[in-house]
Amino acid sequence: MKRRVCVVITARPSYARIKSVLQAVADHPDLELQLIVGASALLDRYGNTVNYIQDDGFDITSRVYMVVEGENLVTQAKSTGLGLAELATVFDNLKPDVVVTVADRYETLATAAAATYMNLPVAHVQGGEVTGSIDEKVRHAVTKLSGLHFVANERAAERVRRMGENPGAVHVTGCPSIDLAASVLASPEITFDPFEKYGGVGARLDLSGGYLVVLQHPVTTEYDAARSQVNETLYAVRDLGVQVLWFWPNVDAGSDGTSKGIRVFREQDGTDHFHFFRSFPPEDFLRLIHNSRCLVGNSSVAIREAAFLGVPAVDIGTRQAGRDAGANVINVGYDRLTIEQAVRRQMDSGRYASDALYGDGKAGGRIAKLLESVELSIEKHLCY
Repeated sequence: MKRRVCVVITARPSYARIKSVLQAVADHPDLELQLIVGASALLDRYGNTVNYIQDDGFDITSRVYMVVEGENLVTQAKSTGLGLAELATVFDNLKPDVVVTVADRYETLATAAAATYMNLPVAHVQGGEVTGSIDEKVRHAVTKLSGLHFVANERAAERVRRMGENPGAVHVTGCPSIDLAASVLASPEITFDPFEKYGGVGARLDLSGGYLVVLQHPVTTEYDAARSQVNETLYAVRDLGVQVLWFWPNVDAGSDGTSKGIRVFREQDGTDHFHFFRSFPPEDFLRLIHNSRCLVGNSSVAIREAAFLGVPAVDIGTRQAGRDAGANVINVGYDRLTIEQAVRRQMDSGRYASDALYGDGKAGGRIAKLLESVELSIEKHLCY
C-alpha cells in the first residue's frame, strides 16, 4: 500500500516552504498525498493562498478554519488551541502514516501537538534554525515533538542533534523554498503585469524604472510596538523616492497595528510611488524580488530565497535575530534614517553572488524519497 503523507499548510509562507515537496510526493508512485489547508491560508484578507494551491493543481483533502479574530496574544493562543482540536478530528478521519509540518508558526505547533497525541509520526521541515521572537520557542518545541527532521543545512542539523534528537533521524535536505528560487533563477523574467493580475491598491508603477519590495510582519514579543515600527519603514522608503511594492503582513499578534499603520499612511501621506498587495503565488513573488533593487522588511525570504537569488536585502529589527545569513543582508534597527541609509547602500552595491546557505534547489525530491523509505516510529529516545 502507498504510504499516506499528510501535509498541513496554514499560511502564505508555509506554501512556499513546502510546494516542491507537495509536487514530489504527489508524483511519487509509492506515496499518497493528503493535503490539509487551514488558518490564514483560507482567508481572503490574507490573500486566499488556497486559490493558488488549487491553481497549481493540488487536490485539497480537508480545510480547517482555526483563526480567532483579533491579532493579539490571546487570539494567537486561542487559535493554536482551536487548531489542535480541529486537526485532531481531521487526522482521525484521514489516518495518515506520517504528518509533515513546516517551520515555526503557532499553527505548526498545533499540528505537531495534535499528531503526537494521535500517535502519528511527525516530520518537521526547517528545524534547527535560530531566530528572534516566539518563533524560536515554537520551532524547538516542534523539534521535540517530531521524529523526523528535514533541515536546511549542516548548522541546523548540528543544533537538532545537540537537542538530543537521534542523529539517524536528522537529514540535511536543503530548504524546499530554495527549489522555487532555483526555478526562478532559470527563468527570471517577469512575464505578467502585477497590477492587472493581482490588483492591489495604489499607483500603477513603471517597474522598468526600478523598485523596492517591502514585507514587514509584526514581532510577536513586541506586538504592541508594531504600528510605530512599521511607520519607521514606511517613511524611510517614502523618503528614498524609489517605487515601492508593499505586501501585507502575516496573521500574527500585532498585525492589526502593522495594517493600521499602512492604511493611515496610505490615506494621509500620499503614495504616488507606492502600490500595496495582499499576496502573490510563490514563483511570481520571487520573480518580483529577483528583479527588484532591494528587499526591505523582516521576512525570512530576505535571508533564505533572496540570498540564493543574490538580491540585496535590508532586515529590520529582531524578528530574524540570530538566523544564519549571507552577505546579501544588512540588519538595522527601527529608525527611519538608518533604514534609508542601509537601503541606499544596498541599491548602490547591486546584486550579490548566489549563496546556497539554505539549499541547492533539490530539497523536494530528497524529502519525498525519505518519506517513502525511512522507518516511521512514534517512539523517541534521547541521544544526549
